[in-house]
Amino acid sequence: MSTSPTTIAPTFGRLNRFFWPLALQSASQGLTYPLVAMVASRSEGGPLNLAGLAQSNTLMFLLGTLGFGLVATGLVFGKDREGFMQFRGITLRLGWVVVILQSALCLPPVAGWLFEDLIGLPQTIAHPAHVTLLASVPLQFLFFMRIPYQVSMYNGLASIRASSATIMRIAITALLAPLFCRWGAVGPIWAVVCLTLPVALEVAASAVLAAPFIKQLRSSDEKPPTKRTLFFFNLPLSISGYLLTVSAILVGAFIARAAEPERMLPAYYLALGLAAPAAFGATRLQEVVLSFHPADGKDRRTLPFALGAGLFLGVLPLLFTLPGLAQWYYVGLQKLDPADLSIVRTAAYGLALFPLCVALRAQGEGLAGFARKPKIIIVAQGAYLLTITAVGCAALWAAVPGNLIGAMGLCIANIVSTLTVRLLLNKIGKHELPVPPTITAVGQIR
Repeated sequence: MSTSPTTIAPTFGRLNRFFWPLALQSASQGLTYPLVAMVASRSEGGPLNLAGLAQSNTLMFLLGTLGFGLVATGLVFGKDREGFMQFRGITLRLGWVVVILQSALCLPPVAGWLFEDLIGLPQTIAHPAHVTLLASVPLQFLFFMRIPYQVSMYNGLASIRASSATIMRIAITALLAPLFCRWGAVGPIWAVVCLTLPVALEVAASAVLAAPFIKQLRSSDEKPPTKRTLFFFNLPLSISGYLLTVSAILVGAFIARAAEPERMLPAYYLALGLAAPAAFGATRLQEVVLSFHPADGKDRRTLPFALGAGLFLGVLPLLFTLPGLAQWYYVGLQKLDPADLSIVRTAAYGLALFPLCVALRAQGEGLAGFARKPKIIIVAQGAYLLTITAVGCAALWAAVPGNLIGAMGLCIANIVSTLTVRLLLNKIGKHELPVPPTITAVGQIR
């Protein structure tokens, strides 16, 4: 458990054993939120409660994006005892900052302005959004508490061990949701409770599972990184998360301005609903690079592995375009008009390369993180945002169907981001970039 990852030859077998549990963990984490939907909607207000819960979850995740880069930060700086202790300290401090911000947004005057005036929600949705945002403050902090434990296991190459706690959380949520409904513990507050209890157990299980790895961390003769260094390493990675969030909003805005948005938007989001978990799993290639990239800097395995993993992940959602499965899932479960099934299939075909493009981007971002050049990533995500905008404008001008605009934008933007990372890494070479005192920039299923 104490073996340094950089001394281990990254064979494809070792990469597979490390990566796929992480990919499964990432792809499955989003399952807990649909599971508790039944708890939120089975009280007075019905689907309006669910809409409010969805709004508060979106805001909670946006605030939590401040910790978007903490896993990469821990993989780079948390390999020895002193570095890990500093990393755990900055993680918990950022967690407190986020929960204080979230609590401030729950003050009645601020919440009224945020949900009703700014977002424009009707009172019937704004009220459950307000109360669930307040109720999810402990949940937010639990997500930050979990990070150091999982990073210690990733650094120990125990991805199966780390993922087991998340799988347990999903199983407990799946058991609790119908029990809450049976006991009459329903409504938006109980939905948050149904989310929070399994996460608390996940954190406790992660602490137990991570204890041997934390105990075996050895002291280093090198001066440990300061919390300031860790913060400014994490910050560009976190800002990149905000850029990706803005990009997702932009894609929907472009599709809404194309022809037949009432048909194209649902078709696109239905196809994306299956492609997105696969793409989110592909983002874990960043951890693969940070854990296995050789100390001599010559990458021999992770790029071919990213290509293979991305292609495989892209094929999985296409299974639901087969005649029997498509009818069962899209028409039967999702209540899609059978006449629109061909539109969804076209969108799914367009998104087939999305996980591959994300895998290549994540592999490149891992190289930038390994080189301790996080500013490269934020430049690349800026290029990502600009590309989304350019592709969307060009697609509208060329009258591209809305169900294909998203696939075009996401795939091309990920490729541009990847090329930007590699170009800057080659240009800068092995020279370290200074960590700036301030960074100014344009703005996890967990």
